[in-house]
Amino acid sequence: MHSPSLPSGDQKLIQIVNAALADTVARSGKWLACRPGCSHCCHGVFAINQLDALRLRNGLAETEKNDPERAARVRKRALDTVARLSPEYPGDPATGLLDEADDDEDCKRWDEFANDEPCPVLDPVTGTCELYEYRPVMCRTFGPPLMAEDGDLGVCDLCFDGATEAEITACEMKPDPDHLEAALLEELEKTTGARGETIIAFALVR
Repeated sequence: MHSPSLPSGDQKLIQIVNAALADTVARSGKWLACRPGCSHCCHGVFAINQLDALRLRNGLAETEKNDPERAARVRKRALDTVARLSPEYPGDPATGLLDEADDDEDCKRWDEFANDEPCPVLDPVTGTCELYEYRPVMCRTFGPPLMAEDGDLGVCDLCFDGATEAEITACEMKPDPDHLEAALLEELEKTTGARGETIIAFALVR
């Protein structure tokens, strides 16, 4: 089935995020452990929005044209992941949409769900992403210091080992200062009706 087009501003969003990442990498220097083959952040599921999901599906469709064997590997891993996770999925396994966490029990269920599950887009041989160009915003921002919704500055456990708080703060990444992603999500919802969050495996098999 043909996927809808991404909002025209999505490419601008990705350019802004990528530029913010490049700037942070330059400021972080030795403190960043991120490199090809380091797949620490590719284990354990996380929520992605509908922009991310559509970008991934379109990326898989492009890969099927240019490298069908790679696309087949990704799709098989995604299908296998969905089969494993569906019985305990904290949402609707038919649509892939996650439940909204309304109470502490919902939050606990999500926190304990599939924490060791490898991303289906991760090549288990090389430890690299097979849809790297189309990866979610979360994947583009994990590693450098990033301000969380609660106001805490989070950073990958493998990065900034031995750095002072001031050194970490000086390298903070601000990936979307004008909140373009939120506006694009609203546009996508109005255009297609797509809303809610999912995870990568479910996004790829829809």
